[in-house]
Amino acid sequence: MILRRKVAVVYGGGGVVGGAAARAFARAGARVFLAGRSPEKLDAVARDIVAAGGMAETALVDALDEDAVNRHADAVVAEVGSIDIAFNAVGVFHVQGVPLAGLSLADYSYPVEAYTRTNFITAKAVARHMVNEGAGVILMLSTPVSKMAGPGYLGHCVACAGVEALSRHLAGELGADGVRVLCIRSHAIPEAVTLGSHSREVFRQVALPAGMDIDEMLAGAAESTLLKRLPRLAEIANTAVFLASEQAGAMTGTVVNLSCGMSAD
Repeated sequence: MILRRKVAVVYGGGGVVGGAAARAFARAGARVFLAGRSPEKLDAVARDIVAAGGMAETALVDALDEDAVNRHADAVVAEVGSIDIAFNAVGVFHVQGVPLAGLSLADYSYPVEAYTRTNFITAKAVARHMVNEGAGVILMLSTPVSKMAGPGYLGHCVACAGVEALSRHLAGELGADGVRVLCIRSHAIPEAVTLGSHSREVFRQVALPAGMDIDEMLAGAAESTLLKRLPRLAEIANTAVFLASEQAGAMTGTVVNLSCGMSAD
């Protein structure tokens, strides 16, 4: 129960990764507030948490809407007194698999704007309260595509690099106030594809032009890693718990590499 008495807000809490992290936070003792745009998915995660003896509440929040995120953060603090942990696991559908010559400005720009925008908005909303308490942990999510060079991933590549840079900068800005900021860099998660994440359709855009199905594409990605496999959903969730806990109290301003060795740093 290393998160006992902690309050965690998970943006994208009804998604595959966000839901897994929320369940793990709750198992570790945290009271979890699930924020997202799909009430059925949010409620399903909350039911799992409550059935297991944990505490969870849901709210419809568009994590790209600054006013909505601020209102929700303020409401959480008004109800329970603080926000100790915030994890942005928001995913957006965007175009991949199109090289520069055929990529429109809009398709390039969308993931860059969306991912950096939502992480900025949610971090700013919770940081106000964390600074007042003199403690808190902000977690973000990226992929190793930020370290790749090659056609088809340009918008997503720049988006992930931007999220990682944002986490590093905020760690420097907020560290003196006791707030830690970290980014988890995860390779493709096979369970996220099979359980209905938006990533299934994103991956399909890459697989089909290459004459592969999604399973073949994931197998190729696994073969490119040092461990010859891809990260498991539980590994992402359990790492988030560790990073949010006092056991990781000396960690901030870094990207935690869960790429199974696909990227070296």
